[in-house]
Amino acid sequence: MGTPDFAATVLRHVLGFAGGEVLAVYTQPDRPCGRGRVCKPGPVKELAIERGLPVLQPQNFKDPDEIAALAALAPDLLLVAAYGLILPQAVLDVARLGAINVHASLLPRYRGAAPIQRVILDGEPVTGISIMRMEAGLDSGPVLLQRALGIGVNEDAGHLHDELAELGGRLLVEALGLLAAGKLHAQPQDHSRATYAPKLSREDGLVDFNQPAQMVHNRIRAMYPRPGAFTYFRRNGEPSLRLGLHPGEIGPELSPPAVPGTFLGLVDGRLAVACADRLYYLSTVHPQGRKAMDARAFHCGYLADADQSTGAACSGQDLADEA
Repeated sequence: MGTPDFAATVLRHVLGFAGGEVLAVYTQPDRPCGRGRVCKPGPVKELAIERGLPVLQPQNFKDPDEIAALAALAPDLLLVAAYGLILPQAVLDVARLGAINVHASLLPRYRGAAPIQRVILDGEPVTGISIMRMEAGLDSGPVLLQRALGIGVNEDAGHLHDELAELGGRLLVEALGLLAAGKLHAQPQDHSRATYAPKLSREDGLVDFNQPAQMVHNRIRAMYPRPGAFTYFRRNGEPSLRLGLHPGEIGPELSPPAVPGTFLGLVDGRLAVACADRLYYLSTVHPQGRKAMDARAFHCGYLADADQSTGAACSGQDLADEA
């Protein structure tokens, strides 16, 4: 049971496990996407069709007939990774050996929908994968296996996602092998240590340059590539322009101090932006309605004739006003 790329990667590993057979694949219904709003199958469905596996796509499991259809498969085990639907207890009880979930954090920390982005946003140096037995609570079931993974200081959510998906697939296969050998043991979570990673919104991508450069860096890389980090750009009294931000690098301390959010020109081909304590260097930005462009092209097209004394970029206060 899974839907996006993360789940497809896990499924590829499971399909290589010689000790079992995938009876069917459950994934969310196809969603409209693109300018034409055409329904398109998700990554898990595409892989399942490629491998000749039956695909089921219920809207939810409120209909007893959907639970009956699952029960008719007589599965020994349900494997779940980024499915995106809440599984009621009646579903969890269908399989003889229960349901196992692949979660992209070191539980009990970062339970919930967005553990990969939230762990980067918080500046954590380590995350990992938890293989857990599912129960009715939110990611609260006992842990079967865990494996830690370091987070690079400049690593973005997209890269970390791919690493965790591969680790999740390998660890799930390891768990299946241990289960078949009768050597898989559950460890209850310490619920007093639980933290949560709620679903992201577009507004989570708004960057406040009044913050220290490290916090700015964490937010930009946590939101890349989706939902995306952004600020608002204004020059010479023109209407503000939404400006997407790709991950950059933390620069030196400000000397002399500058207004946070002000663009201070190019440094080694990178756009220097003032934060609360340091410069932040951007190599790529994405003006709304345009293609992404490198810092030099943006500087030539948008900043060369701007009056820097009035603040070509939005200050931290401006950000709050625009939001």
